[in-house]
Amino acid sequence: MTAQTDASLEIAQRKVRAVLILGQIMAGLGMGATLSMGAILAGRIGGSDALSGMAATMATLGAALAAVPLASLASRAGRALSLASGASVAALGGLVVIGAIVVSSFILLLVGLMMVGVGTAVNLQSRFAATDIAAPATRGRDLSLVVWATTVGAVSGPNLLTPGEILGGWLGLPELAGPFVFTVGAQLSAAIVYFVGLRPDPLTLAKDAALARATSGSTSPTQDVPDSPQIQRAAIAAIALSHAVMVSVMAMTPVHLVNHGASLAIVGFTISLHIAGMYALAPLFGILADRLGRISTIMIGQVIFAISLAFTGFGSENEIAVVIGLVLLGLGWSASTVAGSTLLTESTSLARRAKVQGVSDLLMSGSGATGGALAGVVLSFLGYSGLSFVVVSLVVIISLTMAVAHRRGHSAKLRDLSPSTYDI
Repeated sequence: MTAQTDASLEIAQRKVRAVLILGQIMAGLGMGATLSMGAILAGRIGGSDALSGMAATMATLGAALAAVPLASLASRAGRALSLASGASVAALGGLVVIGAIVVSSFILLLVGLMMVGVGTAVNLQSRFAATDIAAPATRGRDLSLVVWATTVGAVSGPNLLTPGEILGGWLGLPELAGPFVFTVGAQLSAAIVYFVGLRPDPLTLAKDAALARATSGSTSPTQDVPDSPQIQRAAIAAIALSHAVMVSVMAMTPVHLVNHGASLAIVGFTISLHIAGMYALAPLFGILADRLGRISTIMIGQVIFAISLAFTGFGSENEIAVVIGLVLLGLGWSASTVAGSTLLTESTSLARRAKVQGVSDLLMSGSGATGGALAGVVLSFLGYSGLSFVVVSLVVIISLTMAVAHRRGHSAKLRDLSPSTYDI
């Protein structure tokens, strides 16, 4: 009976993975245009370039505020309704932004951008949905494939700005409103894909399978696991602090480059390569997490971070060194986020999994926003090199946390839950 259950879950997982990848691609197309235009709109409608940063702030705030409610909804009603609801809110936010442009309302613009930011929360929770019924041997890979799908939207989204303006003109919309038509369409498409495609619901399937095994007394590699609070806290810390490391340095890089005479083309090229580093090689780190272990891969991410910060710190006056540092910064984030998210999933019971994942996403978004804000202060006092060296302290904290988690995991024999998962 268990073998049949595992076989049916494997078939269902292939469908879940395909649906999530498709949804990520569609939603990413909308988010790419939003992030590219948000700062420009905030500056124009707000009447000052100093207000341009409010776009990213509101989008991040929207993602943070939606993380726990969407996770709670997933826990009660499943992933399909949760992800579809979040994408629908993001689509509605796109309409609000268009309305704000029409009436030239800065407050309405901020509300719309915050609602659009809910789409980021959906993207984050999609990666967790990929693990609900995944086998331990491929859990990291499945999660990483969903993360990788973000690459398509991140690369293609900004390129929709010009077609968006043409479409907006054809629809009679004001300048700059057109790209948000793509946002609305992409997010609505993603909502439909999630709501229709995630049937049967993966989280519900996982709970039903665990209940069936508990009732029959059978065991399986994909059975439910007991909660491990220490490992959960370590995984959440690795995800949140790794995000803070990435955002802190990435957010200040354009300012540093421009202040040192770099062209906007160089700045754009650097950030594009950084984004590619974040997402393009995610499957590689997923495979490493499955084969070497979750904590091992997180530690690999910290080593990459350290090398990255050495480039940006010691080579801050060299554009090539900064570019290399930003690419490595993205790779370090990818390794840490993929492995950390997988570790969090398999150290949390099914009954609490979605809610704990929501808390993790909340702290991840919050740490990124905090890191970005504090990075500006550090940059003004210590410069770009100083910022890089200060951020190294977060890498040290993550590494020490993982070392402690590894020791506790072994003492509790957690490695028995998933072979090699906690091995370093």
